[in-house]
Amino acid sequence: MDCIKSEEEYEKALSIVLSLMNAKEGTEDAERLELWAKLVEAYEDEHYPIPMPTPLEAIEFAMDQQGLTRRGLEPFMGNESVVSEVLDGKRRLTLDMARALNAGLGIPFGTLAQGIGG
Repeated sequence: MDCIKSEEEYEKALSIVLSLMNAKEGTEDAERLELWAKLVEAYEDEHYPIPMPTPLEAIEFAMDQQGLTRRGLEPFMGNESVVSEVLDGKRRLTLDMARALNAGLGIPFGTLAQGIGG
């Protein structure tokens, strides 16, 4: 199979991937798993695309994942009032903030760049 063409084929492919999840590296089953996983990924990318998060969603996700409070963002964004204004949607990110959030919290710069104000 070179691509998944229907929801029925997609469901079957998911079953195959699940059945191969414990394949040992370097085996034929591991190669089959990689092939089927790529087919499933291509189908999902086309039929179930995940939109890019907004800068605010990305910052909030990073805060949640890293256990940060608003105060924890101050080293990357500025004082408490600046952090609050950004998180409340009253102020846009600056280029320096985006760079700092990318470097310090690992938020993709492309996502943050959407929120840079002029």
